[in-house]
Amino acid sequence: MFTGLIESQGIITRIERVSGGIRIEVYAPEFGRDMAIGDSIAVDGVCLTVTRFIRGAFIADVSAETLSRSTLRNLQRAAKVNLERALRLSDRLGGHLVSGHVDAVGRLEMRQPSGEFTTYRFSFPPELSPYIVEKGSIAIDGISLTIASRDARQFAVAVIPTTETATTLKEKPIGAPVNLEVDLLAKYVQRFVENYLGAETGGGDAGGGGPRKRGLGDMLRDITEGR
Repeated sequence: MFTGLIESQGIITRIERVSGGIRIEVYAPEFGRDMAIGDSIAVDGVCLTVTRFIRGAFIADVSAETLSRSTLRNLQRAAKVNLERALRLSDRLGGHLVSGHVDAVGRLEMRQPSGEFTTYRFSFPPELSPYIVEKGSIAIDGISLTIASRDARQFAVAVIPTTETATTLKEKPIGAPVNLEVDLLAKYVQRFVENYLGAETGGGDAGGGGPRKRGLGDMLRDITEGR
């Protein structure tokens, strides 16, 4: 589990094709001093496991499933990536809960200065629409950001100078793909609501009707009545 607060940037120094995926080497000498083999680390928002250390770099394997769902499939040597170590239970949760399991790939559509901030606009695939909520949280390449506004296919975020300095956002060209992970809690809430609304109540009516599906009104009534 991560927070979406980027700690450092690394450089991809080697990419090796292996059976079922790729193996990457990420140069980050200062970042890796207190890491151990088996530790989890978010690379551009993707949770990977450290398998080895070599010359100030760490090595991690990336499965075919992860490649199919993230921008890691487009990695090239010398590319910069955002890095974050896994959250300790004693740490402050400065961003939001980020699992490191990317939901989809979006695209940078606009970057515009706005006073001391920079407004970024990203497009997202339709399946993420229920989770893109104004003032809600989202992780973009592992960066915890707040959605300022949205429409049917795009959302905007306001990025402070500190975040731009600490991450790769400022270097991305317009049209660049980005990893998107929506709020983990929002996914669980939607799943719960879907299951609740799909639940059936037993006992048909006197006319022999079958069970009916519970509706939103039933759910709200249960909540208000403390059920």
